Amino acid sequence: MNGMDRRHFLKVMLGAGGALIVGFPARHALAASPPVPLALLGDSWTRLNAFVSIEPNGRTLIGARAPEIGQGVRTALPRIIADELDADWTRVEVIPLSLGVEDNDQDQPHWTYGPQFAGGGRNIPAAWADLRRVGATARWLLCEAAAQQWNLPATRLSTSSGRVIAPDGRRLDYGDLASAAAQIDLPNHDIPLKAATDYLLIGQPAGDVDARAIVTGRLQYASDSYWGDGYVAVVARCPYVDGELDHLDDTAARAVAGVEKIVVIPARATLGPIGQVPLAPGVAVLARDTWSALKGRAALALRWRPRHGGAASTTLLAEQAATLLKGEPTARVLTRGDVSKALKAAAHRVEANYEVPFVAHATMEPMHCLARVTADRAHLIVPTQEPRAALEVVRKLTGLDPGSILIELPRIGGGYGRRLDNDYVAEAVLLAQAADKAIKLMWTREDDLTHDVFRPFGLHHLEAGVDRKGRITAWRHHLASTSRLWHRDVPVGALWQSELQPDAWPVVSLPAADLAWFALDFPLWRGAWRSPAHVSSVFAIESFLDEIAHASHQDPLKLRLALLAPSRQISTAHGALDTSRMANVLEAAAHAIDWGQRAPAGHGRGVACAFVAGSYCAHAFEVSLQGGHLRFHRAVAAVDVGRVVNPLGLEAQITGGTMDALSTALKLEITVAHGIVQQRNFPDYPIARRHELPREISVIQMASAASPSGAEDLGVPSAAPALANAVFAARGIRIRTMPIARQLAHLG
Repeated sequence: MNGMDRRHFLKVMLGAGGALIVGFPARHALAASPPVPLALLGDSWTRLNAFVSIEPNGRTLIGARAPEIGQGVRTALPRIIADELDADWTRVEVIPLSLGVEDNDQDQPHWTYGPQFAGGGRNIPAAWADLRRVGATARWLLCEAAAQQWNLPATRLSTSSGRVIAPDGRRLDYGDLASAAAQIDLPNHDIPLKAATDYLLIGQPAGDVDARAIVTGRLQYASDSYWGDGYVAVVARCPYVDGELDHLDDTAARAVAGVEKIVVIPARATLGPIGQVPLAPGVAVLARDTWSALKGRAALALRWRPRHGGAASTTLLAEQAATLLKGEPTARVLTRGDVSKALKAAAHRVEANYEVPFVAHATMEPMHCLARVTADRAHLIVPTQEPRAALEVVRKLTGLDPGSILIELPRIGGGYGRRLDNDYVAEAVLLAQAADKAIKLMWTREDDLTHDVFRPFGLHHLEAGVDRKGRITAWRHHLASTSRLWHRDVPVGALWQSELQPDAWPVVSLPAADLAWFALDFPLWRGAWRSPAHVSSVFAIESFLDEIAHASHQDPLKLRLALLAPSRQISTAHGALDTSRMANVLEAAAHAIDWGQRAPAGHGRGVACAFVAGSYCAHAFEVSLQGGHLRFHRAVAAVDVGRVVNPLGLEAQITGGTMDALSTALKLEITVAHGIVQQRNFPDYPIARRHELPREISVIQMASAASPSGAEDLGVPSAAPALANAVFAARGIRIRTMPIARQLAHLG
C-alpha cells in the first residue's frame, strides 16, 4: 500500500445534502498529517466520487468501479461492500463509476478507485479485501454515531438491513445517522471485518443489477449515447492487413446531404503505434447523423495498395509452421532431464500435431467511442476493458494532464479481450481534434470483423513417452505460433509467454520435459481472446493426454488423477496450483456424466480440465454423431473459484464461457487470402445456432473457504478438448484441428 496505513486509506466526508460518503481518498487528503478535518473538505460534490453514499432518506448508493462486460462485477463488487455494511440490498442503487484519476505532483495519474479493469478474472480477487473494508468502515462510523446519540458503547450495538440496533431493541435508520457519522474521525486501529459465518449477501444468488433495464431497453450502452452538437464518424479502412491509401476522390461523398468533413487517417508508418495496436489507414466521413455518414462512406472513390502483406494467406500457414518446427526454435522455454533418452526408452511413444486457427471476438456491440476534446479538457464515453490504457492514449494525443480527462465507463456489449486494445479510442480522439467538435465514432459489423485483433494461429507438436507402468516419463511440446505479443514491446525471446507455460500442469509434474517456441511471421494483428494464455495450449495438452491414455491402454480420467496425486501445492505464474482441488473438479464432472459406466451405443464421453487465474474447471460431455451432425446428450462443468460471491453470476459466467468456447471450436475461423481478411459478417463467420449446442449445461460449484479467484474466462479452455475427446470416444476419430464441425460433416 506504498506506506499508506489503513486509517489513511479511506476517506469519509459529508456530501451535499448530508450524505455519508466513504471511499478511497484524494491524494491531497492522504498527504496531510494529521488528516484534513472533515469539516474542511466541503460539500462541493456534484457527482458520486466514492464507493458508498448513504443519503438522509436512507437510499444507499454503491459505486461499481470495474467495467462491466457481462462478467457480473457490477453486481458482485457492490454486494461485497453491502454485506460488510449490513445494507438493505433492496434499498441499494448501484452506480457505475467513471475512471477514477487525478494528478499527482508530477502531473502523473493517481488512481482514486484502485484497479479498474475487465479481463483475466482479476476484479473480485483484487477487491476482496479493499471493498470489504470500505463497507466495514461505513458500518463502524454509523455505529459510532448511534452510540453517541444513545450514550452507549458502540460494541454493544448491532446492525441489520440498513439499521443500527440497540440491546433494548431501539433502531436507527442509516439515513438518520449519515450526517453525524460523517463528523466522526476514523480509528487508529483496523476495523474488524465480518466472519464468513455472518455473511448475508456473499454466497447468496443475486440477479444482475442491470437485468431489468437490459430487458426493457432502458439501459444506456455507449452506442446509445449522443451529444447533440457533434458529428457521427465512420471510417473506410484499408482492407489489406498491411496496406496504404493509393487514391482518394471524395467529391461524391462531400455532395451527400449531411456530410460535413472528410478526414484521412494516415498509414501506420506515418502515425506510429498508438497504445498497443496501431491504427489502420483509413478515410473518415464526418456527418450530422449515422445514415449520412454511411452514405458518404459508400460514395468515396478509394483505391488501396498492399505494402508488405499483399501475399499473406492462411492456406499456407500450417505448412510454414510445420517447416519451422523442424528447425531451431526461437526460444527454448524449458529443458528438464533428457527427453530424447526418455523417449527412446519408453514402452509407448505418442506423437501428434494440433492446429488452432485465427478467430475474431465478434462482440455484439461493435467498437465505438464518443469523444469531445478541447484545449484544456477531454471527455470520453467509451466501452473499454482497459480504461487506464485509454487514458494514456488520450494523453499521448492531446498532451493533457490526467486530471483534465474524464472517461465514462458504461456497460459494455461484450469484450472477450477485444476492448483491452484502444485503437478505436485513438481514432475518435484524432477525429474530434480534426473536427474541433464532439465525435461519435461508429464501427459496423464489417469493420469489426475485418479489423479485429485476432486470436493467434498456432501449430502444436507434442511427443510423450510412457513406461510399462503407464507413467509419463517424457514430454515434448513445441509450438509455432503468431504470438499475440508481437509488436507489443516484448522481446522476441519472450513472445512465447502468450501461449506456453513452463510451470503449468501437467508439465510441472513430469521428470523430463522440453518446451520450445518458434516465431511464425504473419502480418495479421493479434490480441487477447478469452483466457489468452491457456485456451490454445489447453486444447492441445488435454487432447494429447487422451491420446496418451488410449495408446497406453489407460482410462483418461485415471491417467489425469494419477498425475495429480499426491495432493500438493505447486507454485506457478498464475497462482498456487492445488492438485487436490483440480482432482476434485475432474471427479465431480466425470461423476455427473456417469464416467466409468457403459455408454449407450454410439455415445462417447470426454473430460478435460484447466487451471486459470487461480481457479479450477473441468468439462465433461456425452455426445453422439448422427449423419455427421453432433448431438450433445449431457454437458457438465465443475468449477472451484474459492469463496463464491454470487453463485448465480458464477453459473452464468461458466455457462456463457462454455457456449462461446463450443461455438468457436465447432464453427469459427478467420482466413486471409491475398492479404485480406475473408470473413466480413455473420454469414461468413457463423456463430453456432442454439440447436447446435447443449440444451443445458450443469454447473457444479465446489464449496470452498479459499479467497475468491477469477471466473471470467474459466469456462473456456477445457470445453474444446473435452468435446474432442468425447467425439473420439463416440466414433474413434481424433480431432486435432479446429473448427470441428466441417470435419464431422464428412462422417456418415
